[in-house]
Amino acid sequence: MADSAISTGAKHDSDLRRRNVPDATKAQAFTPAATEKDDKKRKPQSTSFLQVLASWEPVLAPIILTLLSLFTRLYRIGRSNIVTWDEAHFGKFGSHYLKREFYFDVHPPLGKMLVGLSGYLAGYNGSFEFKSGEKYPEDVNYTFMRAFNAMFGVVCVPLAYYTARDLNFRKATVWLISFMVLFENSYATISRFILLDSMLLCFTFTTTMCWARFHRLQRQSFSLEWYIWLCLTGLSIGCVCSVKWVGFFCTAIVGLYTIEDLWNKFGDLKISQATLAKHLFARVGGLIVIPILVYMASFYAHFLVLSNSGPGDAQMSSLFQANLRGTEVGRDSPLEVALGSRVTLKNMGYGGGLLHSHVQTFPEGSNQQQVTCYHHKDANNDWFIYPNRHDADYDAEADLRFIGDGQTIRLIHGSTGRNLHSHAIPAPISKSHNEVSCYGNITIGDDKDHWKIEVVDDAASRDRSRIRTLTTAFRLRHPVLGCYLRAGNVNLPQWGFKQIETTCVKENKPGDVYTHWNVESHNNERLPPGDPGSYKSPFLKDFIHLNVAMMTSNNALVPDPDKQDDLASKFWQWPILNVGLRMCSWDDSVTKYFLLGNPLVYWGSTAGLGGFGLLFVWYLLRWQRGYQELSQADIDQIHYSGIYPVIGWVLHYLPFIIMARVTYVHHYYPALYYGILTFGFCVDWISRSLNARVVVIMYAVLYAIIIGLFIHFRAIVFGMEGPSQQWNHLRWLSGWRISN
Repeated sequence: MADSAISTGAKHDSDLRRRNVPDATKAQAFTPAATEKDDKKRKPQSTSFLQVLASWEPVLAPIILTLLSLFTRLYRIGRSNIVTWDEAHFGKFGSHYLKREFYFDVHPPLGKMLVGLSGYLAGYNGSFEFKSGEKYPEDVNYTFMRAFNAMFGVVCVPLAYYTARDLNFRKATVWLISFMVLFENSYATISRFILLDSMLLCFTFTTTMCWARFHRLQRQSFSLEWYIWLCLTGLSIGCVCSVKWVGFFCTAIVGLYTIEDLWNKFGDLKISQATLAKHLFARVGGLIVIPILVYMASFYAHFLVLSNSGPGDAQMSSLFQANLRGTEVGRDSPLEVALGSRVTLKNMGYGGGLLHSHVQTFPEGSNQQQVTCYHHKDANNDWFIYPNRHDADYDAEADLRFIGDGQTIRLIHGSTGRNLHSHAIPAPISKSHNEVSCYGNITIGDDKDHWKIEVVDDAASRDRSRIRTLTTAFRLRHPVLGCYLRAGNVNLPQWGFKQIETTCVKENKPGDVYTHWNVESHNNERLPPGDPGSYKSPFLKDFIHLNVAMMTSNNALVPDPDKQDDLASKFWQWPILNVGLRMCSWDDSVTKYFLLGNPLVYWGSTAGLGGFGLLFVWYLLRWQRGYQELSQADIDQIHYSGIYPVIGWVLHYLPFIIMARVTYVHHYYPALYYGILTFGFCVDWISRSLNARVVVIMYAVLYAIIIGLFIHFRAIVFGMEGPSQQWNHLRWLSGWRISN
């Protein structure tokens, strides 16, 4: 928008299209000081007491808001003594940290470590199983653990206050945004339980506030304060991404802003190349290096604390498992593998399972015995290593022959005695691959039971002549078909028990880790026990392995067509507050909680998004026609306090439209915050052109409705007792299943 733009076809000195245009040369910079000056011009002279009070407002207001937030988040927080909703998951994860047992989950570890910390501070020993709907025992101080979690929700309110100030909103709008966060029923409710959402919201708020403060300091580049807020922004990015991957959407906002900011600086010929380089390296260090270090540090602490064997072992590499205390992996296993050994084979793909078979057959194709990959450890994962059918010289009793690179072997299933087999029949799901099955027995079979070993790497030795337990990575090539044994991330249907499809892939891709295998456990009475677990698994390798496994498992969280999920909801229902969520049993004897937002906050934020779109199009059209009604300060206000919150909403909302995973109402909560900021911008902008008395009335009405609706729906936050029918007056829409 050029300040010198004129209407097409009009003369510069024409009075026909004259309009009241602010002088661009008098435009004020995008600073809170400008707003405070405007406020003083609009207000009559106040008493000295009020002036002193106003000067203390940035200190007193957050204190007042924090005290109110403590009430809304903590009042009667221990009222329900049962495991509520996802407390069954995250409380259990906290228990694993206290028992130092390794587990697997689709979310990064920081939030769950904080849950474990709350249990530690509460004196909890990790022995409770956190079964959904079960009563907490006397020795579990669940009230303290909930209160610890609620504090993250408490600080969201003062964070919203400071963010609104840094976005250059007027005081009345700052209070409006703060009230919308403070009296948002769903924010208050979700903060009262042992969940990750309050932590996710807290770090989303800190990232937004730090970004807004950093933007305010653009005229003070390379000052100490500028560096501090740059680093704090990076620290917040690292924290929000370490709680849930939704935090990456918050990171994208800062990333887009940084790209735009650097692009503008590169186009400014007044800035030297040295200064440009300094800006670039400062942002790389503060906004890339620091977040990555924080994110990796959370996993380092995760691995450090969880040093005992636990339920999540199978998702990690065999070498990682062997270094856990109490594990059976590698314990007393002979180091070198020989013919006649009984082994389990671990797929080295990210989140890979163990080569598995069972008596059930494929319902189509060969109709032979199924072969899959499976994370659970049982006897159906055991295989015997036999020589190929052409090796007539082998004497099992007298000959001890080790296996290595280039040798051809057979794998016979320990439980059923059938040979691992492949043939030119399409796999059940991956039709371009060959089916892998179990067929025949020790004496019955053919050359399609043969597999040739191709060693890829060995963490313990450069000698490829022998396969070693845990440390040797190898591929199994089918000599007849020329394909490779592979277990990807495709799950079989229910007839295959949702286990991982195992195929023989025709493409020869040595770098495909899903075709890499290692011996995880090894039994052979003729061989001495070894200590294969003495080799450490590198942190970086474990870090990448776990993150890819998390991503794979997260993508697999799709709705099951065979099951009805009454708690799930659709993305279109969230902005219009069409649906809520029952957090517990709806029995009359249970204290009930219902996740539902404040109607004005939800409907107002959604209307604000639409209103901003209309406002943006209006000014864009007028700019194209040559109107100069916006000063540079106005343009900056629209740009940074309006457009970026809208971008934040889109980035947090759009992915849930695209992704196929099952979704719930709480997935909208980060996006809702940016909707609140957008609504605040619209109200703030419109109030500029209104009469002062009208503005006072407008804000007073908004405050009253927000507070009034929170009070009206307070029971869904603080707990509903007795028959649900008595809460029928809270059911405004049919999707709000509060009363039946």
